[in-house]
Amino acid sequence: MARYIDGFVLPVPKGKLQIYKKMAQEAGRVWKKHGALEYLECVGDDLNPQMKGMKFQKFPQIAKAKPNEEVIFSFITYKSKAHRDKVNAMVMEEFMANKKYKDRPMPFDMKRMAYGGFKTLVDL
Repeated sequence: MARYIDGFVLPVPKGKLQIYKKMAQEAGRVWKKHGALEYLECVGDDLNPQMKGMKFQKFPQIAKAKPNEEVIFSFITYKSKAHRDKVNAMVMEEFMANKKYKDRPMPFDMKRMAYGGFKTLVDL
């Protein structure tokens, strides 16, 4: 099955991690209700690994995370890109219709969030 993935990387202030978690749980339920296959939000644990002979950027660098911030890596899986577009349209419609979400402040800096859609290259 050639699934489609939406991926996110963002920094969240440590003091706002529980607020973010609650928001992510609500969002995950909405995405799943509208057909997303998986919804995962992950907080960094081993973000400065040492791999002998390899130089690479680390997630805190990519997210421009400050010492008081956690790095979040998230992804949502769908059946296909068309399925993603359909699910996301329904999710956005639900969020826009609910006054609870209108003008709700985000517990992180949206300007430092990276987001993109990905075609599956390998799916074992």
